Amino acid sequence: MRRLIVAAALLVSLAFQPGHPALAADPASPDDTARFLAGMPVGANSPLLPLVADSGWQQHAKLFDETWKGLDERQLSNIRAWTAKNITDPRPVLFYFFSGPDFLYANAFFPAANTYVLAGLEPVGRIPDVASLPPKSVPGTLRHLESSLSNILKLSYFITLDMDSKLRQTQLNGTLPVLYVFLARSGKTVRDVSYVNLKDDGTVETVSDGKGNEKGVKIAFAGADGREQTLYYFSTNLSNKGVRSSPFLKFCNGLGNGDAFIKSASYLLHGDEFADTRNFLLDHSAAILQDDTGVPVSHFKAEQWQLQPFGTYTSPIGMFRGNYQSKLRALYQTAKPTPINFGVGYKWKLNQSNLLLAVKKESKAAAGE
Repeated sequence: MRRLIVAAALLVSLAFQPGHPALAADPASPDDTARFLAGMPVGANSPLLPLVADSGWQQHAKLFDETWKGLDERQLSNIRAWTAKNITDPRPVLFYFFSGPDFLYANAFFPAANTYVLAGLEPVGRIPDVASLPPKSVPGTLRHLESSLSNILKLSYFITLDMDSKLRQTQLNGTLPVLYVFLARSGKTVRDVSYVNLKDDGTVETVSDGKGNEKGVKIAFAGADGREQTLYYFSTNLSNKGVRSSPFLKFCNGLGNGDAFIKSASYLLHGDEFADTRNFLLDHSAAILQDDTGVPVSHFKAEQWQLQPFGTYTSPIGMFRGNYQSKLRALYQTAKPTPINFGVGYKWKLNQSNLLLAVKKESKAAAGE
């Protein structure tokens, strides 16, 4: 036993010597990488074991353990309870546009989805390969990752420019490291990760040799129940100009109707410049869950949609004051909205947030309600 301990200690020591080469010839599995970045134990045979023994990673793990414990008690457990009560007929597909890498809230509100489609301007980045990094650079990389996640873990949304600038400072860049963390901390096992591009007709093709500027990624994963799920993230412009020159909406159309989730979307769907994306969501969603930055309430026709408000709506934050919706305010005054015991969106503090659940009436009829 003593010899094994000494050998393990020697391995760790060698791994962290200046100028030491990559930790292993074989890269770690996607799941081990996700767990490592998330501050969670890796597999017994993982090439990342020497890094797990380092005090820098252990400090990272302790920080994330404490952070997620508080986040679950304050936020995620309440969202799961709200979802179980109110999202009663979830569809297999979730469209979450303007999301960035926010799988955390997509999963919290829509855990039953089989396919998640996330989209934003943030780049995909390189598939993380921690085992190939110089060991001395890993603690700093973890600190940058912690910093890039600080806003969404506290405020419930990303500040895109802030996150992007911090992740660009490390060799683990783009949305993928964040997606890895959220998948692992959501209890998922990452099976496979591959770059993808879209053909002109909207079909997906796998890119075998990524060069770092890919527009899409496909992640196959499974939950604790073993159910296979898929996450797509596309770096794409969702304005009219962007979607008219891209097959992205054709791809989404090929998935059939689904649910949609919108939060902290800078009120882009209020403008005519994003009318194509707005119309797609209205046409292809059985239900839309959104804060007031989503589709303006005036676009939900009474004969087509049933609207159920939650929380509190007064006005947007100062920088978006021009996007006040008098019709939404009237709905909140007459519909007796149910309070929510969590924060979400730009007004993230408790008892200040708003959510609107819009359910298409034909979907309710098809479900026999």
